[in-house]
Amino acid sequence: MFDVPLKVAALMRRFEPDWFIAGGWAIDLFVRRETRQHEDIEIAVFRSDQKALHDYLDGWLLKKALNGALADWKRDEFLELPTFEIHCFNEKNEPGELRFLEVLFNDTNGDDWIFRRNPKITKPLSELHLTHDSGIKFLRPEAVLLYKSKNPRPKDEQDFETAAKHLDATSKNWLKNAISVCYAQHHWLEEL
Repeated sequence: MFDVPLKVAALMRRFEPDWFIAGGWAIDLFVRRETRQHEDIEIAVFRSDQKALHDYLDGWLLKKALNGALADWKRDEFLELPTFEIHCFNEKNEPGELRFLEVLFNDTNGDDWIFRRNPKITKPLSELHLTHDSGIKFLRPEAVLLYKSKNPRPKDEQDFETAAKHLDATSKNWLKNAISVCYAQHHWLEEL
């Protein structure tokens, strides 16, 4: 169980800045079981640590995603919003190694994480992640679900149904308030 997140943890074990499993795998780590099939895996890295990430993944093919297209991410290029997504391809193709990793840059302001779609929504960095029994850090489910709330696909709906019933009152209230600010008529609000 959790073979792919464990491969990511092995890959990132010497990366000194903070990083967290994100997306659907973060939901599964939160509930401590694999709840669905995952096509890929994402990690969250702070935007300010992107140079360290580029250096760390030396030898990987790194592409920035913008407007549905991929382009080379040059070593000396600092990416600002609206760019937040990096596709990382392991060209070594060693058996058992991770072949693809998606990185999502997260923005900060001092001691707070800032939701890239609405800077009014923040969370203290100290409250941004949880740690699985295996030692893998992952983005808190309320932050993951906030990202997934924009245009929920079937897998996002499943992730919401899986995680929402396990959220504590503080997390549930934070998510409800954040979704209300961004999407006042969102159908998840009734369930929160």
